[in-house]
Amino acid sequence: MGMIIEGATGDWEVVIGLEVHAQVTTASKLFSGASAAYGAAPNSQVSFIDAAMPGMLPVINGHAVEQAVRTGLGLKAQINKYSVFDRKNYFYADLPQGYQISQYLQPIVGKGVITIDLKNGETREIGITRLHLEQDAGKSLHDQHPNQTFVDLNRSGVPLMEIVSEPDMRSPEEAAAYVKKLRSILRYLGTCDGNMEEGSMRADVNVSVRRIGEGYGTRCEMKNINSIRFMQQAIIYEANRQVDILESGGTVDQETRLYDPDKGETRSMRSKEEAHDYRYFPDPDLLPLEFDDAFIERIRAELPELPDDKKARFINELGLSAYDAGVLVAEKEVADYFEAVAAGRDAKLAANWVIGELFGQLNRTGKDLAESPVGAAALGELIDLIKDGTISNRIAKEVFEEMFETGKAAKAIVEEKGLKQVSDSGAIEAAIDAVIAANPDKVAEYRSGKDKLFGFFMGQVMKETQGKANPGVVTDVLKAKLNG
Repeated sequence: MGMIIEGATGDWEVVIGLEVHAQVTTASKLFSGASAAYGAAPNSQVSFIDAAMPGMLPVINGHAVEQAVRTGLGLKAQINKYSVFDRKNYFYADLPQGYQISQYLQPIVGKGVITIDLKNGETREIGITRLHLEQDAGKSLHDQHPNQTFVDLNRSGVPLMEIVSEPDMRSPEEAAAYVKKLRSILRYLGTCDGNMEEGSMRADVNVSVRRIGEGYGTRCEMKNINSIRFMQQAIIYEANRQVDILESGGTVDQETRLYDPDKGETRSMRSKEEAHDYRYFPDPDLLPLEFDDAFIERIRAELPELPDDKKARFINELGLSAYDAGVLVAEKEVADYFEAVAAGRDAKLAANWVIGELFGQLNRTGKDLAESPVGAAALGELIDLIKDGTISNRIAKEVFEEMFETGKAAKAIVEEKGLKQVSDSGAIEAAIDAVIAANPDKVAEYRSGKDKLFGFFMGQVMKETQGKANPGVVTDVLKAKLNG
């Protein structure tokens, strides 16, 4: 799955590590009581603490701490019962304190692992280095005025989890699979909504290249990428840029770069700062964060079933294919919908209807699952009508389209349109007799050994009954009559 770049002097391997900033799902900010909700008017959710007024002291948001521990447990990671908040000092217009409160040498969560799902059905494990809590900065707006920058501090102090991976990814596809899986886990846990468009999940992407089998090359970091597609494009551009430099005898500078999606290229922002440039030191206003095993165990006991466990259960207990199970667990809402449809029913049939018909209609109309006019209970009722022979599979597809268009129940549509499948053998027999009488030559051919004609007779009987005859009954009666 690795991305290999063929250079003039040989092949190069791409090495990728990600730092994902995930906004913690909490009502208020990390160190103040101001709202952390998205979309409010500029500077309407700013407390004195967020604006760094003199003498204001931060107070830790306990729920944000729980959410970080919950995420660590979901990433099968080491939870550190003792962690420290540090000041990371730098000057920027939208950072009113002149420092960011973050965690450096002693983060709240240590090493963990994520299993990523690749296109060919394979899985790979990607290491997590750490997860730490930090506050977000404000936002500089450059498009509000021709020659002035406006600052919106609503985001200042919003709690973030920075989730750092090991440099274990080897292609843009693996990086995309990692972000998708991480986002899925965070949503299952309810610790981040993963909405990249709103900026509640952003990725810093580290890329380097090396000769296969050699040590790591010099990496460049691309900041704040907020779409999986842009991330993949940025990796491809940046890896090729580095190979071109190395092939022509140059050296790659370690630096921070910006990806410009309009031009499809990366540009240098600044040379990469090392940790000492930030003058990290423990924040004197905040005590170290300490908690006990009971705190961790209480959170562990509340963990939901996560995507990998759910996928395994769908395969082992419900008999689904690995592909179908993977599709159904990728989003928590889809998994919940499917389970409601499948409860007490044939799980494979339920999966086919959700993945085939439902997804098909949602894609066609550009709706997401929450907007589906057909709820799980309504789809379940339709499947029951197929199972008990009331309608055929073919008619069920027509009924489903009507359900999707009108929001009506399956039973109502079947009654209204007279779509009930005919299982009455008397009525079916009459139709078969009519077809046999109308095709004496074909009957003779069939009886002389042309078995393939059975399909022709089936088709004619279904036509005669407007597709409403129960195919099982037709097959039995037709065989008896033709062989009679």
